[in-house]
Amino acid sequence: MPAGTATLYRMVFDTHVCPYGLKARHLLRARGYQVDDHHLHDRAETDAFKAEHNVATTPQIFVGGTRIGGYDALRRHFGLAVADPNAVTYRPVVALFAMAAAMALAASWAAYGTLLTIRAGEWFVGIATMLLALQKLRDIDGFATMFLGYDLLARRWVPYAYLYPFAEALAGLLMIAGALRWIAAPIALLIGGIGAVSVFHAVYIQKRDLKCACVGSGSNVPLGFVSLTENLLMVAMAFWMIAK
Repeated sequence: MPAGTATLYRMVFDTHVCPYGLKARHLLRARGYQVDDHHLHDRAETDAFKAEHNVATTPQIFVGGTRIGGYDALRRHFGLAVADPNAVTYRPVVALFAMAAAMALAASWAAYGTLLTIRAGEWFVGIATMLLALQKLRDIDGFATMFLGYDLLARRWVPYAYLYPFAEALAGLLMIAGALRWIAAPIALLIGGIGAVSVFHAVYIQKRDLKCACVGSGSNVPLGFVSLTENLLMVAMAFWMIAK
């Protein structure tokens, strides 16, 4: 049974279609509403609508003649969670390590016909390290600014904050290749060891509440366990390469 009719006003320009309007329409239809979909075709029409209804944004949704509001308000109306852009989250880290594990297992299957191999473990560490470096390189200046907030070596020599992602990527690449261990092991041991000491000092001794630069400047991952794990992973990778 249809839940009723909802009226939706959203921007549909020649050069822009409001993504939140599309999400609102989908959510209404998923909840069983028939949607009376009104398009606002240009800026003048959009501004006139906002002035008429005394609202600051579009889309706007009306249900049963009552204005619900925009997309976030619609989610709240249905009892759904609304994302907080400032909320602390480990989701980027979980996604990154999950993708690294999937890629390592796929490579092991392709190379050896089985999933669980020693090389799969090496590839996982190498791929995860390179993906972490990639996140930092997306905005290296932003990463460096966050990194300078807690890394002990970077505070003494600022260029290290800019060199770190490249060193991390090189160590991961050589780990994947299984080559030039005499270069990869010292790099991983150096940056991983300094990083682990820096994180431990900032979080567990100084008790500072900081964001982790490990997945780049745009994340809300808290500094602590995740960053410490990243650094200890590189230290373990270094000792593994030395042992081999």
